Amino acid sequence: MAAPAVLFLLALPAGSWPSLELPQQPCVHCCHPAWPPAFSGSYTPKSHGERWVQLPHVRPIIDISILKGEKGETGVRGRFGRRGSEGPPGSRGPPGHKGQKGQVGLPGTPYQRAYAAFSVGRREGLRSADTVQAVPFDTELVNLDGAFHLASGHFLCPVPGVYFLSLTVHTWNYKETYLHIMCNQRATAVLYAQPSERSVMQTQSLLLPLAAGDTVWVRMFQRDRDNAIHGERGDLYITFSGHLVKPAAEL
Repeated sequence: MAAPAVLFLLALPAGSWPSLELPQQPCVHCCHPAWPPAFSGSYTPKSHGERWVQLPHVRPIIDISILKGEKGETGVRGRFGRRGSEGPPGSRGPPGHKGQKGQVGLPGTPYQRAYAAFSVGRREGLRSADTVQAVPFDTELVNLDGAFHLASGHFLCPVPGVYFLSLTVHTWNYKETYLHIMCNQRATAVLYAQPSERSVMQTQSLLLPLAAGDTVWVRMFQRDRDNAIHGERGDLYITFSGHLVKPAAEL
């Protein structure tokens, strides 16, 4: 009679006998840790024989503002550090606003521009002598401050600077014309014409730097041939002129 009773109990469903229910455990391989698994959270069984349930992990939060104290007093200022090396120049900034117009200044000293000029002529013809001679003049056209002396034919430079000089003569038939424009005792330019049966006008001009006190004049001297310049009382054929182009103070 005992053997059939055992077979009867085993054929009943498991839910019919709660007290006989075995704890349901997951299948664990031999290489995994033992049951229950080691989770970071806490596990608490509801009752004997039931599953383990994971509880939520609680993290405490602390309000730092509650622990912050009152602001302290300002401390003593420390020493200045060493000056660093100069950095590269920055880019140019935008132009600033235009400033207000300043007041008119006091009037300055008027500029005194220097002037010097002469223009003289000779109406009578002139033949060379045995010695060197300066050509004198008898007609004054322009002579600022009397710097040109007609009788000696010399211009005394009153203002240093660059001067323009010009000499014009009329040749004499069948006679040679040979003249020099002189600066002190130095010949700076020559005016020359060969003997011819026809007389012509000849001109020589140049720019010449002069210092104060330099003399400018026209020299005539006799060579192998007769040297002469033609002139008439009624007309002006022979002229000598010069004027200051730029003072030395402006160079």
